[in-house]
Amino acid sequence: MDSKKYNFALFNNSINEFGLTLDDHQIAQFVNYYELLTEWNRFMNLTAITEWNDVCTKHFVDSISLCKALDCTENLSVVDVGTGAGFPGIPLKIVFPNLKMTLLDSLGKRVKFLNEVIGRLGLENVEAIHGRAEDFAKPGLLREQFDLCVSRAVANLSTLAEYCLPYVKLDGFFISYKSEKISEEMQTAQHAIELLGGSVYGQKEFLLPNSDIYRNLFQIKKVRSTPKKYPRKAGLPSKEPL
Repeated sequence: MDSKKYNFALFNNSINEFGLTLDDHQIAQFVNYYELLTEWNRFMNLTAITEWNDVCTKHFVDSISLCKALDCTENLSVVDVGTGAGFPGIPLKIVFPNLKMTLLDSLGKRVKFLNEVIGRLGLENVEAIHGRAEDFAKPGLLREQFDLCVSRAVANLSTLAEYCLPYVKLDGFFISYKSEKISEEMQTAQHAIELLGGSVYGQKEFLLPNSDIYRNLFQIKKVRSTPKKYPRKAGLPSKEPL
């Protein structure tokens, strides 16, 4: 890894806008992550975004922006549902090593990539799991095991709530990363959220630092246990949202 070939000015400036500072070790981890991402992306579909500054803003900074909606310095157990190439889970883990992170993805090849990243970056208290969100939320597995569930997956909020809320402990949170104003989607999802034991807590709207990229972090608090019949069997949450 030759970190000298990368310009860190924009990345560091964006991180500083969150009130955060990265040390040399964390910068090196991000460079390693970027190089693994672009290397593996040549033979499998991980991301359409590959330029250094674009990856920093649209993947790394975007992932870390969770700190605007939640205190990430606490020792939280976190599950990242539909993590894909590791967003937001891995950038969050690099910046906040106190987090206990579980990365869940339905594609085995992506989980293999994630395990390579975890090993190469020397990340501890991180686990990558191959499976569908509907399956691992069953009782006796990962159901209601986490302080926080996050997802950058592209799906409507009703569907995401059914995937994610079953993983959250009472008084924990599900936070969805959205890239558009979702007042209408939020109203449509209200019934599903309440049915699944959640309550709309709030939202944080902002532009990502040094960009015109709109971001909405939608906060849902777990106030009751999710009824046992949810999530429904694989495929139904997306085909027939609650």
